[in-house]
Amino acid sequence: MIGSRDQVLGRIRTALGRKPGQPPPALPPPRLDLRNLTTLDRVELFVQQFAKLNGKPVRVRGRAEAAAVIRELLNGRTAVASNAPFLRECGITGLAGVRSEFQSAGELRSACATSDVGITSADYALADTGSLVMISSPKEARLVSLLPPTHVAVVPAGNILTGLDQLLTETPMPAEQTSSMVLITGPSRTADIEQILVRGVHGPGEIHAVIVEEGEQ
Repeated sequence: MIGSRDQVLGRIRTALGRKPGQPPPALPPPRLDLRNLTTLDRVELFVQQFAKLNGKPVRVRGRAEAAAVIRELLNGRTAVASNAPFLRECGITGLAGVRSEFQSAGELRSACATSDVGITSADYALADTGSLVMISSPKEARLVSLLPPTHVAVVPAGNILTGLDQLLTETPMPAEQTSSMVLITGPSRTADIEQILVRGVHGPGEIHAVIVEEGEQ
């Protein structure tokens, strides 16, 4: 016979060398692996990992060049841009065919549902996994990166972190900052149906990253 709940817990306490009512020991400190990579090292690693995921990375040397790359990428297609200040600083929101600065959620939703391309910045990017980190806010509405069939993220090189450990060091309590922090790792894809890989089912089937390097070391 196993015995009552108190008896079972008592035997477990005894095996652990603890007494009834004794508080549990403090948790050990977190062990984070923060590799000391330069910005250029992080950019190169991110580009490598992003490309492995069928993403399309482009490195540019300044904001004007970023706008030129976006103009060429759009090539007449329609686009919706987030309210990220960096996109305005690059001149991307002023490009022909790009809509931004929406006044209502309904207007934004309609634009995202009918646009060919969604353009955002990114709060961070992770070099280890080639991931984009999107923190939902009035500046970065989730729909812009999720609803259009193509997503383009324009990312300052300085926003690229080594990996998840560094991200959680920078934002240890993301729930206090936002209702949603999304890590985008490659184009949307699923193999749920007959184990056949299909892209673009749950989000954009094509993803680009324009990395803006301005005197980075």
